Amino acid sequence: MASKYLASLTPVEYKDLTDKLLKIQNNQCFICQETIDATLQETNIDHIIPLAIKGKDIEENFAVTHASCNKSKQDANLNIARILCNLKKIQTIVSVNENRTASLNDVLQEFDGAKHSFSYKIVGNKIQYSFSELKDNTIYESEVFEDKLSSEKTTFVNIPIEYIYHDELINPRGINSSISLLVKEFSKGNPQLHISLARIKDGKINIFDGQHKAVAQILLGSRKLLIRLFLDPNIDRLTETNTNAGSNLRQIAFDKSIMRQLNNTLYYERIKRYQTDHGLTIDNFDFSEQQLVEYFKGENVNIRKYIIDSIKHSITYSPENKLKDYIDFEGKAKELPLSYSAFEKTFLSIFIDSKLILNTNIGEKTDGGINPRELEITQLVRLLNIIAEEIYIGKFDPNVGVNRIEQKIIDKKDLEIKDEHLIAYRISKEEIIYNWLVYLKYVVKTYFSTIGKKFDESKMFQTPLDEQLWKNIKNFVNNLSKLPLWKDRSMASTIFSGKNNYDYWDYIFNNAKTPDGVPVLAKPLNFMEMIQE
Repeated sequence: MASKYLASLTPVEYKDLTDKLLKIQNNQCFICQETIDATLQETNIDHIIPLAIKGKDIEENFAVTHASCNKSKQDANLNIARILCNLKKIQTIVSVNENRTASLNDVLQEFDGAKHSFSYKIVGNKIQYSFSELKDNTIYESEVFEDKLSSEKTTFVNIPIEYIYHDELINPRGINSSISLLVKEFSKGNPQLHISLARIKDGKINIFDGQHKAVAQILLGSRKLLIRLFLDPNIDRLTETNTNAGSNLRQIAFDKSIMRQLNNTLYYERIKRYQTDHGLTIDNFDFSEQQLVEYFKGENVNIRKYIIDSIKHSITYSPENKLKDYIDFEGKAKELPLSYSAFEKTFLSIFIDSKLILNTNIGEKTDGGINPRELEITQLVRLLNIIAEEIYIGKFDPNVGVNRIEQKIIDKKDLEIKDEHLIAYRISKEEIIYNWLVYLKYVVKTYFSTIGKKFDESKMFQTPLDEQLWKNIKNFVNNLSKLPLWKDRSMASTIFSGKNNYDYWDYIFNNAKTPDGVPVLAKPLNFMEMIQE
């Protein structure tokens, strides 16, 4: 809503108001809180509280911002915009320095939280505690409740953020875009309906559920959080319950990558329990995946899933995996070419047999570097790196991203879209990836047949691949990326308009044309020709 007050000012009066506000703001932008040099930088004056939500059109409700900050602000309310800008800085630093998504712990560190252990004792049905590190020697007391169904004991406490940490074991999720909605909601004075849940681990209070709500409250200035604290809980059960909340029960929207990470945790918890129950040391892995499934017979379906998800998680999050920098794990970004869903349905599904449970010992041949599962992980990461190097690294530009690429080409607004970027973008479509990976699978199968080696398709990457086969794989990916159709911009309004199904691209690769006869390739794909340099 336009300001009648500002519209009434002469240019001189407007400058005088800018100077006055800058002096009040200590020459800092109200949003980003960085220095403003009015002689070099373009500025805006804007309402702190928007007129649309009953802000007043008076001098006291104005602030100066960088013009760029005002243009890109995440909310009309400048107070909220400043809070979200501060969060964005935290997220950017974590992403650049540590190549991960920021979490509650990063926000706590920024706001001087996560510093102290929690001292307490149980007296009868009460928990007693104090915050002496904050010079508060009051002994507080809260009632302890026992859940009759689970027998878990919990209490409700109001905890200073200096005593709060993020539970990365039970809930490894980072902060997603929903946080802005929570900040806006709480800033209106609307109450927190679902309090955060936490447990005590190594003397520290770890929040494992409701981290986004905790983050929103901290960003808005809360120095204490009301939480439900679990006392000496069954960690395995809490992890499983939290996992089920995001899958079977659908109470919270865990994405698949987080589900894999949680199941990876549950898998190693089952290994530790098996070792304990059988009197084995923690470094004794002389038992197989099949023995785990049989031992935990009441949940063998889940154990099978934990095992396979653990393999998929280890591949995806391997520090050596160069492709993960091009995977959108949140599912909402417009900068990255591969959605996690597409990655999971193609790479992980095609090359990892979800039904294969090994009878060999988990620790077999580890010292020799040829443990079947370790080889599978290492070699699949090598495959992903070849794909990253041939298609994405130095070619796909995250600053250009994936938003409306084909429409920009149609509208002749594609000067910033380089051919290499367009190739990477188009090759990354789920229905296209699936089909060319099937051909890549044939490259591996045919090589084994050619050299006369026994080949088990379900264990494709569990035996060392010859260097010649790796060269064949690299040549295939390289030649695939050079096919003319990927950079043919005339196809933006036809072949690449919208999403087609898997069969559509299977037909094109096999026949060089669409099902209705439109030419796409010079000739059908021949993977034997594509492995040549």
